Amino acid sequence: MGEVELRHLATMVAVVEEGTFGRAAVRLGYTQSTISQQVAALEKAVGGVLFERPGGPRPVRLTPLGAVVLEQGQGVLAKADELTEAVDRFKAGDGRIDIGTFQSVSNVILPSVIRRLRDERPACEIRLTEVPADPQLGRLDLLFYDRPIVGDLEVVKLIDDPYLLVARPGDFPDGPVALKHLDDQPMVGCHLPCDQVWLDQLVAAAGVRPRVVFRSPGNETILSMVRAGLGWAVLPRLALHGSGTRYDDRLAIHELRPAPSRGIYLHWAATASRSPLAERAIAIATEIAAEVSAEAGAGYHVGDADVYRGEAPLDE
Repeated sequence: MGEVELRHLATMVAVVEEGTFGRAAVRLGYTQSTISQQVAALEKAVGGVLFERPGGPRPVRLTPLGAVVLEQGQGVLAKADELTEAVDRFKAGDGRIDIGTFQSVSNVILPSVIRRLRDERPACEIRLTEVPADPQLGRLDLLFYDRPIVGDLEVVKLIDDPYLLVARPGDFPDGPVALKHLDDQPMVGCHLPCDQVWLDQLVAAAGVRPRVVFRSPGNETILSMVRAGLGWAVLPRLALHGSGTRYDDRLAIHELRPAPSRGIYLHWAATASRSPLAERAIAIATEIAAEVSAEAGAGYHVGDADVYRGEAPLDE
């Protein structure tokens, strides 16, 4: 079989729907001889006659081969239309974007990113994936993580995210708390890979070794255990910013001195050309992160007291 062109298939469909070569020519804006030439080219490509031509004003009829070519050709044309639409949507920024994320980003940064993308491009498709402890970009367009990922990637640091001490009111005076007060104290932690970031920094900075008495991957569960008096917790500011602790009078939030910290990073493939949708998502995420950083840095309040701002840490 020879090469079949989409325009020849479209001409065949028009002839079938209009009934004659003449009416198909009017519909497509061609001359009747052009219609005849295109049908002849298609018949040559498939190696057989597609239409029975009774002549005169009587409508043409499909041959058995023509029926097969019509059925398959309509599917090919539909796929071509889908391809054209997908390319147009891609160029307009209304395609699909796959984003890898984790708890803090999902709760605080990503909802605002999604809202803005939806407002600007209502037809876009957004798919989210919760990343594992050792994430890989894979087929994702963008990946948020709290450490830079090694690989052929471009990375932008969105925000510095210090760890804060979560205790109960009265456990410490207002203001920062020295790391040494966590040594051998009961702590409520997240899963080990998450906790390891701040635990390693505590040990390196002050030789402090807290006792983790309970672990949960959920920040709300951790905070509930602190409220219950099971132990203190160390959580990143971004996690607390999205959890409603700012005005919770059952919790007190303190800076730690020296202050352990993490970063929030956004990754994408260095070798791939980015879609307009991905480009816009990166720009929006950068804007949102700056807004969140400014807002979160304003302080966490319990009642009328700003409990983690102070002139000097306790007994440093």
